[in-house]
Amino acid sequence: MNRGEELRLKVALRDTRTAGQKVVDACRAGDGAALPGLLAGMAPAERRACLPELKDLRKRVRQEWTPESARIREALRVAGAGCHTAPTAAAAWIGSGQLAAWGTRDRSALVEVIEQQPAAWQATVVARLAARGAAAWGWDDYPVIEYLVRSTGCPVPTSDAFVDGWLRDRTWGADGSRRRGSLLAVLRGDDLLPALLPRLFELADVAGSLAPAPNRKPEDTWPGALAELARAGELDRAELIGPCVARLVRGGRPNDQRAFLAVLEALAPTAEENARHARDHMAMLDGLSTVAARAQQVLAGLDDSGLLASDLLAEASDVVLFRTEKKLVRAQLGWLDRAARRDPARAGSVVLATAAAFGHPDTALQERALNVVARHLPAAGPAVLPDLRLAAEALNPVHHGRAAELLGLALPAPADTPADLLPPAPEPQPLAGPLATPAEVAEELSAVLAGGADVAAFERALDGLVRHAHQDREALVEALQPVLRVHQWQGGRRWVDCGPSDVLYVASAVAGLLPPQRLWGALHGPDRSPLRGHANNTVFGRWFAARLEEAAWQVTATRPPLLLAVPSVATGALDAAELVARVAAYEAAGARPGEVDLSCALLRVTPTGDAGVLAAAARLTSPAGRRVAAWLRAGGLPAQPSERVRFAPGRGGKPEHRYQERWWEGLVRYEVAQPGPQVPEGPGGEGLAEECLDLLAATEPGVQRARSQTEWNWNPTPHWLAALPNHREELAARLLVGFAGAADRDERGAPQLLPYLAEADGPAGPAMHLALAYGLAARHEEDRAAAVDALLVLAARGDLDGGLLGGELAALAGVGALKVSRLAPALAGAAATGAYGTVWSVLAGALPGLLAGEAPRGSGELLGVAADCARRSGARGAVAEVTALAARGGSSRLVREARALREALGEA
Repeated sequence: MNRGEELRLKVALRDTRTAGQKVVDACRAGDGAALPGLLAGMAPAERRACLPELKDLRKRVRQEWTPESARIREALRVAGAGCHTAPTAAAAWIGSGQLAAWGTRDRSALVEVIEQQPAAWQATVVARLAARGAAAWGWDDYPVIEYLVRSTGCPVPTSDAFVDGWLRDRTWGADGSRRRGSLLAVLRGDDLLPALLPRLFELADVAGSLAPAPNRKPEDTWPGALAELARAGELDRAELIGPCVARLVRGGRPNDQRAFLAVLEALAPTAEENARHARDHMAMLDGLSTVAARAQQVLAGLDDSGLLASDLLAEASDVVLFRTEKKLVRAQLGWLDRAARRDPARAGSVVLATAAAFGHPDTALQERALNVVARHLPAAGPAVLPDLRLAAEALNPVHHGRAAELLGLALPAPADTPADLLPPAPEPQPLAGPLATPAEVAEELSAVLAGGADVAAFERALDGLVRHAHQDREALVEALQPVLRVHQWQGGRRWVDCGPSDVLYVASAVAGLLPPQRLWGALHGPDRSPLRGHANNTVFGRWFAARLEEAAWQVTATRPPLLLAVPSVATGALDAAELVARVAAYEAAGARPGEVDLSCALLRVTPTGDAGVLAAAARLTSPAGRRVAAWLRAGGLPAQPSERVRFAPGRGGKPEHRYQERWWEGLVRYEVAQPGPQVPEGPGGEGLAEECLDLLAATEPGVQRARSQTEWNWNPTPHWLAALPNHREELAARLLVGFAGAADRDERGAPQLLPYLAEADGPAGPAMHLALAYGLAARHEEDRAAAVDALLVLAARGDLDGGLLGGELAALAGVGALKVSRLAPALAGAAATGAYGTVWSVLAGALPGLLAGEAPRGSGELLGVAADCARRSGARGAVAEVTALAARGGSSRLVREARALREALGEA
């Protein structure tokens, strides 16, 4: 025996630990490979005795995310699987989210421990894990589950999680890339396919695996492989087509719908197979546009072949002609026209079905429908005229003359309507009074932590915590206990912005769950608090964090009677008289407000010229009171001048991040530069807190994102706008990059803030109008709808400059920063509310710039909206560019709409 072996033997002889202690120590060391051997010789009672220490260790590492803690969690999974002698408890332990780890893990030790148990025990664990869902055991656990299914011979699970794991496993390799080789060959040799394939058509969120990948052979994709198996007779076509059609009828996420549509198209059903599902295709007409387009194509083909019941054409038209997609409506009108040409006996039903398009918002489609009616009216006979005359009332006035001539009856003159019907200007909603009891504070806090809280709920919850910590902290702590048992402050490094739900930090401080020294260090130490933690957090997130850090310190140390910065209305604005009264309450209590709280109050207070309020402010004697008085005398923070600047990053310099290279090159947009604030100083030269000054820092093109947001964590909320409720232009300038991204990078969400910006106070200058221009051309319909709401609010408040907005639209279109084709539906939606004069004022400012050179795509539709608005608002006066365009030859829609607008403006 050599010296090393002798030493190891001596150590082993001196090791007096029990088997249970060795198991726990192996977990602490993250040595999962040693656990199967340690557990193999332990009796059930010995295993169960380890559980308390294992649970305690799990609790300690569940919030740590280091390579060492990941190894410990994996070892804990293995140990818990072996120490729980009941299979249901073992499955719950294995699937615990507290033991999640990073990346692909070695499962050999876990499998070995499970295989030490009887087959029935293993089968129960497999069934329980499969039923718990992928969120409980993770994608990379699927091979373990499948292995155990095969080794135990238990029934194949058909839960969503197991089928999803099977789909992913067959599609993707262990490294996360698509599996190499033929998927067709994999499926041919897969004995799980018959049991799991029917469930595939019932899953959600399968597009990532099921959809065909680019640059792949058909047999290497699911649609192609399934189609080939059906062609070879290895799968029943009817058992594929039926579920696929049923799934498309049921609807779901757009990407999933497109994936199943790809499967159906790969199967290429015959006319007879399609005829068996004619009713299902009728139901698809009301679905996703791509699905509806294929269903329409199939039904039209069946009709052309005489395989479709004649009454289904009118039924399909009733659905399609009310859709907004112009391509679908044009195709439906074409189908109607072909049907009547092929069989004149159907002309009556065709023209009546076509009349449904008279109410379509697009005037060109109305004209197309009139053409179909005119073509087949002689064959339809006079019996259809009463119904057609009734339907013609929905036509745009531009078509009234032709409709009257065609149908033999003059339409009634339109009723007198205002040229510009705007909604009433919204009134700011006052906040309710302070929360009266600790129980109310706990209830409001619970609502905020549940998510989606508005500005009023958050502000009242934060103020309630501060007020009742001052009045009766013990009673407040008692009332908060049920909430804090459900919501526990986790701390740790954060990668997202501080937000409303982080008010939990203050509540935890009230309850004594955060050490006071940590709170003091949070205010003055180099790392600040866990509310911050990433250099790229936005300035709004840092402002949020500063408020909560200060409040958390105050409720444990100084315990002020209230917060100064709680707004008076839901926009975030603070009434000057209310602020003066609060400072007087501080003076009466001998308390001193926090620096951040006072700075936020100054930024939120609405300037006033009320002599009584100014006199009351002048009577304040504390340093904070003198600052408030000086601020009010100075009229608050003056507005910053805005300058629109062209920004073309691809012409020089490099993107801030590599992932920006895709859009950086060739990007041209307009942004707004502001010089920074001129902050009124207090009597002693005091300024604002740093986090409040950062909200107003100077802006220049291309750096707003670096200063106030990052691409991957930018999640704007109305709470951001409540920071500067009287400085709308400054807010718009600092959020402009997000608004621009909605138009030129197809991002989602930022324009949802536009209605809140429109309701804020302060000048609406170039930044506000530029933000609105980007919003009206946003990629996503819900974002454009929010921009329309903002447009109407600005107009109702008298803050909209139609000429300025139109000029911004033309300028952005000129540099390719927006697509004109998106403007027409947005502005048509605004006009449909009755705001014809407002929309015309915008288009009158936009058309000269848009039509000065080559008219961009979508200009015809925009001219159609302009003609309608000019006609309904009574606008007059020639637009030179429109006149020149109307004088061109040809009959394109662009020229026709220009002529209609010229006529509406009163030109000969």
